[in-house]
Amino acid sequence: MIADGPAGDRSLSVSDVNQRVKQLLTGDPTLSHVTVRGEISNWRPYSSGHCYFTLKDAGGELSAVMFRSAAQRLRFQPSDGMAVKAAGRVDVYEKRGEYQLYVEAMAHDGAGALFEAFERLKARLAGEGLFDPERRKPLPVIPKRVAVITSPTGAAVRDMLSILRTRWPAVKVLLIPAVVQGQEAAPSLVRALDQANRVGGVDVILFGRGGGSIEDLWAFNEEPVARAVAASRVPVISCVGHETDVTICDFVADARAATPSHAAQLAVPDVAEVRAGLDGLGRRLAGTLSRQLQAARSRFALVAARRVLASPEMLLDSRRQSVDELSARLGRSAVGRLAHAATRLDGLSKTLDALDPTRVLGRGYAIVLRRNDDRVVQCPNDLPPGAQAEIRLATGRLAVTSDGELT
Repeated sequence: MIADGPAGDRSLSVSDVNQRVKQLLTGDPTLSHVTVRGEISNWRPYSSGHCYFTLKDAGGELSAVMFRSAAQRLRFQPSDGMAVKAAGRVDVYEKRGEYQLYVEAMAHDGAGALFEAFERLKARLAGEGLFDPERRKPLPVIPKRVAVITSPTGAAVRDMLSILRTRWPAVKVLLIPAVVQGQEAAPSLVRALDQANRVGGVDVILFGRGGGSIEDLWAFNEEPVARAVAASRVPVISCVGHETDVTICDFVADARAATPSHAAQLAVPDVAEVRAGLDGLGRRLAGTLSRQLQAARSRFALVAARRVLASPEMLLDSRRQSVDELSARLGRSAVGRLAHAATRLDGLSKTLDALDPTRVLGRGYAIVLRRNDDRVVQCPNDLPPGAQAEIRLATGRLAVTSDGELT
């Protein structure tokens, strides 16, 4: 029973209203045992084992909860976009004045409309090669300017800006506001990507938003947005929602971050880590130089200890003696070569003298030559009758005519 208020006061308290609504709902036998068909949205499992979500169709939404005892009986893993049949009762959560479906059992009801649209676009873009790893652009190691495309009022942008400036204070950040939810989101995101590519000097783009239901994130599953990401000349890091959220933009982007905060960590190096790395390199370089210097000093000490440096004239004396020895050897070699050449020349001269035909003529021999061609006559047939010939003697020549007779 609801207690009466002051005389004439017909107003009800909030609790009174919630209690009456609860009585109406629980009194309706249809709502006490009902099966509702819809598409899961904003599925949120808690550490307690309870699961909270929304069932929706083209005409509306219904809040739902599945407590741990019922969730443990599920034979599949629910996810956003999945079409299901949920059986349970409709009741009021009086503390917040919300009515919701208390689900006791749930089964598949085929793929939801959003899920089907997601899979169709994913398959088509994959077939065009937009998901191929080869087309992804590398991220800059140390970007000078980072563009952030997101809602200017969400927590995501604050987290990204804070992390960027903390990790790498020298980076310049260009915030390009965009609508990230609703009907205007897709055109707004495409314009923002075009602006980031036209402004110049941008090294990498952070593109995304914070978490939400599949409907909240749907703009990042729109084909124009996906194609704008793929066509970007500047590398794009997709950072939409939480780690479990997956959108089409994640597949076409050059890199995918689990969250917007993670994207900021991927975009720029950590100045503390870079300093530590440089300090380590400096220490290793100093150690290397120290070792090389010590080795050079040791070698110098060894060289300096040599006697030749203490008495340089010792080296000159040794070299002078070597020059004298080489000169003497050179002289002996030259004399020997000349004597050998003279002996050989004398032998060749004697051989030439022995072969000289004029030497034979001096011993009483003669040479008969034909007058017309100076050929040596070796037999009577070489001189036909009447042929002119010349007899060459040691001290002169005789002209003769052949009579053709053989003797």
